[in-house]
Amino acid sequence: MRDALEIGYRHIDTARMYHNEAQVGAAIADSGVDRGDIFLTTKIFPSDFEPARLKAASEDSLRKLRTDYVDLLLLHWPTDDVPLEDTLEALGDLQEAGRIRHPGVSNFPAGMLERALGILPLLADQVEYHPFLGQDALLQLVAERDVMLTAYSPLARGRVPPDRVLAQIGEEHGKTAGQVALRWLIEQPQVTAVPKASSHDRRVENFDVFDFQLTDSDRERIAALRKDRRTIDPSWAPDWES
Repeated sequence: MRDALEIGYRHIDTARMYHNEAQVGAAIADSGVDRGDIFLTTKIFPSDFEPARLKAASEDSLRKLRTDYVDLLLLHWPTDDVPLEDTLEALGDLQEAGRIRHPGVSNFPAGMLERALGILPLLADQVEYHPFLGQDALLQLVAERDVMLTAYSPLARGRVPPDRVLAQIGEEHGKTAGQVALRWLIEQPQVTAVPKASSHDRRVENFDVFDFQLTDSDRERIAALRKDRRTIDPSWAPDWES
């Protein structure tokens, strides 16, 4: 975390289920970077969606993160165990109290996101999105409703670097396949990405994507790639077509 902040990263994404909020909070505190310059996101798992539990879990996250607020608090996965209206009302209460700047969701397909937006204005939906997985329905909805789509697993859990098409596009720009994939994402309106990297060199590589642009031909070649290769699909996942 400290290394990423030194490189220049300012969007930090964590979650309670990652069990690393305390380390994230320590890294931010030790970095010397002003808290106001960091966009900090964390997530609440469905087991804490009952309103009182959600508020308690949020306060626990704030303590671990050593901050008075998070910029974005996401519902990590949709669930039918707690009425969505109740959970979103609790998120709204936290926003009114200044404990979160923005509410959002994660892993909500287009139909579920549309329902949620009918209950509470949301900043973002964080979903798996990369050159091998299409999100056409969500992209249309976020454009219509002025919501951000945050792409997780933007490198498809290691499937992007060896892809010949992406690597060839990268060679034409003096970049890697991974940099092409990240550039492809962030060039799209209302799309951002949260790449994960375990080494300094990979973090530097992922950050070095702001000095080139893809051509129309590049985008056409990426559009022609198969778009059905989902890498995250646990047993509790929703119907992705809902």
